[in-house]
Amino acid sequence: MTRIVLDTSAVLAQLWSEPGGDVVNRNIDNAIVSAVNLAEVFTKLIERGPIEAAETQMAILQNESPIEIIPFDEAQSIICGRLRTKSRSLGLSLGDRACLALAITEAANVLTADRVWADLGLGVKIDLIR
Repeated sequence: MTRIVLDTSAVLAQLWSEPGGDVVNRNIDNAIVSAVNLAEVFTKLIERGPIEAAETQMAILQNESPIEIIPFDEAQSIICGRLRTKSRSLGLSLGDRACLALAITEAANVLTADRVWADLGLGVKIDLIR
């Protein structure tokens, strides 16, 4: 079965029971996430505060969730850098590009709430969660 890369918006939708979280839940057994996106998730959890709650949610995500966390490696970093020229006009962040780089290296599909990704034309299937 094809792996599914979750971007930060998809992970947060699932954690916070937001619209689209149900789509993530249906795909969670095949889900992977870049460690870069995990850093973004933790940042958003801390912004929502308090830090203890963020740490608890992160521990659950890391230890009890079937989502596999993939380290950010050299191959992904090169792809991520190359994606900058193609995505600059769309305002994709480092985390966005890390997610896409993981999908490219894993030949995986992506789940995101970011509609602009649908038009990237990277040869990666982008599915919107909402």
